[in-house]
Amino acid sequence: MEQNQEVTRIYNHAAEVIKTAILQGQYEALKDVNRIQLATYYWIGKYVAKNTRAGFWGTGALKRISEQLYKLLPGMRGYSAESLKKMRQFYEEWQIFDTDASSQEEIELTSDNSVIAITELQSTDDKIDIFRELRIPNPAEFPVEDFFKVPFTHHIHIFSGVKDTKARYYYIHRCAEEKLSAKALAQIIRNDDFGKLANLPNNFGLTLNDEGMARKAVLAFKDSYVLDFINTEEIDERDKEDIDERVVEKQIIHNIKKFIMEFGKDFAFVGNQYHLEIYSEEFFPDLLFFNRELNALVVVELKTGKFKSGYLAQLMTYLRILDDKVKKLHENPSIGIVLCKEANRSFVEYVMQDYDKPMGVATYTTSQETPEALKEALPDMDELRKLL
Repeated sequence: MEQNQEVTRIYNHAAEVIKTAILQGQYEALKDVNRIQLATYYWIGKYVAKNTRAGFWGTGALKRISEQLYKLLPGMRGYSAESLKKMRQFYEEWQIFDTDASSQEEIELTSDNSVIAITELQSTDDKIDIFRELRIPNPAEFPVEDFFKVPFTHHIHIFSGVKDTKARYYYIHRCAEEKLSAKALAQIIRNDDFGKLANLPNNFGLTLNDEGMARKAVLAFKDSYVLDFINTEEIDERDKEDIDERVVEKQIIHNIKKFIMEFGKDFAFVGNQYHLEIYSEEFFPDLLFFNRELNALVVVELKTGKFKSGYLAQLMTYLRILDDKVKKLHENPSIGIVLCKEANRSFVEYVMQDYDKPMGVATYTTSQETPEALKEALPDMDELRKLL
């Protein structure tokens, strides 16, 4: 009986400690809502972690503490046992920043220590600031301001679905910059937007002044495309590279709907061999598109062989004329893509550094080039058509 009373006393005291933090957080939140809420949750998460992980609290402790909290703070929401677990996870996921995290000292459940624990979160200007006492491994990279702009629910999505630290920084920044809803955040995590950032060799980050625009440009293109409607056998029979490229172009035009479906969303076809002229000099880019999401013209130059540095100079000429003569005032700078059969990524990135127009290099394959092992695993198209 005495043991049960002692356990109840401990849990009730824990609820009082957390209640004090909540009320203090509410008062401070009038100055900076999200920052203080995160600081409060971080502290509660630390308090819960120290006591549950070390075995000071028994099984079912969080449920009982939560029930007591609702008695102490009627009408308060967001402090269920499950929520307390998420706060604990929030702290543990970012525990590397806690200067006291390595301390093995036990938490004494006394009112004095409770007051000390709360005031430890206060800085000199009487604001709770969890990073005042934190050790940030690489402060130049860690998005401190963005971190505090992201709601707790969004943080849950990030640390639950993303384990890579740099990827977490990326999604935190996206949330802060674009004010994403929790649903939109969950979607871009499922889409692996961070993983796609490094796919396409490009200079968008250097040539597009708006960071959001640069990111959209990266996500608009893939590093490799499968053009399964191109007859490579017909192309291989020809000797001249310029004739080969014309064959590729004609087959793309003939299958423009399929090409756009493979190329990406929001692309509208403008034309092929689009006529450009400047100072009596004429140029004919292979394919010209307009992308609604990017609000920009996109020129695609087709090459059937390995990437060559001269392709970028050719693309640069097209982009400059497009921006000077074709682009509307409300449109963003035109973007160029070299689409070739093979490219050395490191070499592409090296030679692209000195170009001041947004461009990227992607490769393509055809169905005839699919590995035999994969071909055998794919369903027969005739049989698939019958089933459909």
